[in-house]
Amino acid sequence: MTTLRHNALTHTGRVRKVNEDSILALPDQKIWVVADGMGGHAGGDFASQTVVDSVAMIPLNLEPAERMQALRSAIQGAHKTILTEIEARGGAVIGAAVVAMMVAGEHFVAFWAGDCRLYRLRGHEIELLTSDHSIVADYVNAGEMTWDEAELHPQSNAITRAVGVGEELELEKIRGTVQAGDRYLLCSDGLNKYAGFETLRAAMDGAPVETVSEKLMNIALTGGGADNISVIVVDV
Repeated sequence: MTTLRHNALTHTGRVRKVNEDSILALPDQKIWVVADGMGGHAGGDFASQTVVDSVAMIPLNLEPAERMQALRSAIQGAHKTILTEIEARGGAVIGAAVVAMMVAGEHFVAFWAGDCRLYRLRGHEIELLTSDHSIVADYVNAGEMTWDEAELHPQSNAITRAVGVGEELELEKIRGTVQAGDRYLLCSDGLNKYAGFETLRAAMDGAPVETVSEKLMNIALTGGGADNISVIVVDV
């Protein structure tokens, strides 16, 4: 039987007045979500909260395939709710980047849209499992720069996909196996703006699960904390 432990934190940061990020941990369903809202006060926070509220309504005791479908449907449902709210507000810009991970037995599945990320630390090596839906991600995928270099690009915040943006939401999915000793990190871009691959690897490798999220949070806050910061660490 796969045993999972997690630690989760979200922080407004040092500059913003409102936290437009929302996080969700459902250990009984083995589901974790980070949503990073956009649209300013009463916009971004509404969008990210809509995402996690929708996922939180997933029923208990579903079979893995049903739970995976329910997770996808919940995010799609949040997309429709946000579109309705945008119409009610006369076309305001409201949306949220999201990454959601679910574990079932020895497998995981993740859905994402935008630039919230999922990393895996396995055997002292860190790997980015998701690929940002952003302008700079296209440069990375074309081999023109690294992810760490992309963080410094002037358009690093420009995402091309989000919950609540466009008529249809195209969620990307990745699936794979989990192994004992794996450590997964879900985060908003308020963390990876300040923490490249080596910084994340060094901070996560060997740190107790009880304190690792705070350790990562402090890296972002010490770096400047210009954005909201959300971190969920899941240990297998």
